[in-house]
Amino acid sequence: QVQLEESGGGLVQAGGSLRLSCAASGRTFSSYTMGWFRQAPGKEREFVAGISRSDSTDYADSVEGRFTISRDNAKNTVYLQMNSLKPEDTAVYYCAANPTVLIRRYGRYNYWGQGTQVTVPS
Repeated sequence: QVQLEESGGGLVQAGGSLRLSCAASGRTFSSYTMGWFRQAPGKEREFVAGISRSDSTDYADSVEGRFTISRDNAKNTVYLQMNSLKPEDTAVYYCAANPTVLIRRYGRYNYWGQGTQVTVPS
């Protein structure tokens, strides 16, 4: 069982930066692939970035080069550094964990946080 709690969301002007954090409970954090997803109003939840147990990373095309995912296993925390934010990045951002491979499909992630709102006004 893994419990996840996101923080760091907020309102930021276009071109600005935010860093999201996701703190995980449990002593097996390092054995999980971690992912960030987002969901905008009226849209499906979509993959943003993921990091495997061996620190391989994957990014959605829409955030490649602007967002960076990282993890600190000693702190049981995964981060999402978001730079050059755009209005289309506005969404609720969710942290998720799965015990297998790095994958984009949200149905494969077993554990989810409650989400944190990111708003980039146009």
